[in-house]
Amino acid sequence: MQRMAEVRPAVRSAKNVPLLLLARRELQLVGDRRRAAGAQAYMKSVMPYHGVTTPLLRAICKKIFAHLELPSRRVWREHVLSLWRRAKFREERYVAIELTGHKLAKPFQTPAEIPLYEEIIVSGAWWDYVDAAASQRVGPILRDYPAPMKKKMLEWSKSENMWKRRTSIICQLGFKQQTDLDLLYACIEPSLPSREFFLRKAIGWALRQYAWTDPVEVKRYVRRNRDRLSGLSYREALKNV
Repeated sequence: MQRMAEVRPAVRSAKNVPLLLLARRELQLVGDRRRAAGAQAYMKSVMPYHGVTTPLLRAICKKIFAHLELPSRRVWREHVLSLWRRAKFREERYVAIELTGHKLAKPFQTPAEIPLYEEIIVSGAWWDYVDAAASQRVGPILRDYPAPMKKKMLEWSKSENMWKRRTSIICQLGFKQQTDLDLLYACIEPSLPSREFFLRKAIGWALRQYAWTDPVEVKRYVRRNRDRLSGLSYREALKNV
């Protein structure tokens, strides 16, 4: 059984250890082989797992990031890409995503970093990576830089890459009253005919989330587009209405 107490204090030499190797060592120390096998099967992942729970992984990140210096955008990006590209276990890529949201990286969250998140989304190509990048990273940049980001999300909504389409649809999940409905509907539109499960699910999820803010509008949209929405999207959209 994994316990938070198992995250041991950082050793003094950690400062000289590459971040990826430090993360791998800490994850290996608390990994659970049975959990790892189950997680790999559930996620249909080619990349193996260490078998670390989410709370424990975040505790590890807090520890290994504690003395991390991020003096520039370049240094931060290099750390993130080293973790992402050289990972051998799936949780090591989760560490990369956690690092993208480090408090010291807040000034770096601009449209200039969309290529970084695009790499994570396209090469990750699965919902655990994509959904975190979409809602927690791309979304806030959209909120802070609406003009260039609206253009980018509209472009992604028509992409041949399914995960970029999904990102454009779900990037506003936490926006509530700030949701740009015109943008949401425009990003949904190109994927309405799609038979892809992850796009149909994304459409329903985005509509369901906004229904907490304006159920009348979501019901209106669903009625108007009933013949074009998949059964999955329709059910998901109205689940909480």
